[in-house]
Amino acid sequence: MYIITPSLGRTATYTATQVSESCSVRIVNGTIVLLPLPQIRKSSMPIELALAYRRSIRSYLNKAITIEQLSQLLWAADGVNDPSKGFRTAPSAGATYPLVIYVVVGSRSVELCGGKYLRPGSYVYNPYTHSLKLVRSGDLRAELAKAALGQRWVREAPIDIVIFADFQRTVRYYGSRGYRYVYMEAGHVGQNIYLEATALGLGTVAVGAFRDDEVRSVVGAKPSQSPIYIFPVGVPKTPYRVSQHAIQSFIEEQRASQGLQK
Repeated sequence: MYIITPSLGRTATYTATQVSESCSVRIVNGTIVLLPLPQIRKSSMPIELALAYRRSIRSYLNKAITIEQLSQLLWAADGVNDPSKGFRTAPSAGATYPLVIYVVVGSRSVELCGGKYLRPGSYVYNPYTHSLKLVRSGDLRAELAKAALGQRWVREAPIDIVIFADFQRTVRYYGSRGYRYVYMEAGHVGQNIYLEATALGLGTVAVGAFRDDEVRSVVGAKPSQSPIYIFPVGVPKTPYRVSQHAIQSFIEEQRASQGLQK
């Protein structure tokens, strides 16, 4: 659970996922994972607290995340939030939606019901059916970490969310300006991942250093898809916490140092 004071002071803590667990995951034909339906959690961490606690986390406990947490992460990243129009949680230029999200799942890394685990491999996310489709089997984290220049957190996290872009979806409408729009959208999705991970008691870090062709090969993405980001996600060894008092004191000190105090 978490406890919030009106001032977001020193007593604010967050130690649980706040996602109700249920055996609602279904696997179709051995390759399609129908994720638990996303929840709009009214008891969830307030946005101000998630922003305050957001931090790049590179060290994780050797602990699986749950399928419910994975479901919430993917929906928050780029899931549908306007059923009437098909709009998503991140804005997209002209609703062209050039981004494609893959997930690399390690062995015994995503816990299902009854002590079972999601099959290791790479999966591609379908935001409209809120499902995952198996692309490659096996624990690919070590290969992905190698493609990411040996960054250990890519290997050690239970999962890695990999954001790809099919630039032509946007460029065909906006010309060269479309490239800028695609990168902007990736930033929106990335921040969604950061904040939802924080709200779930998880941690992540944005990774941009990797060999594009190797990442594409490891994940099994299409030739038209270019990798933009890797987000390792896991339970942080040391969650970041800060009080409202500390933030306010910092701002007051900066104002004083520049002669801006009354």
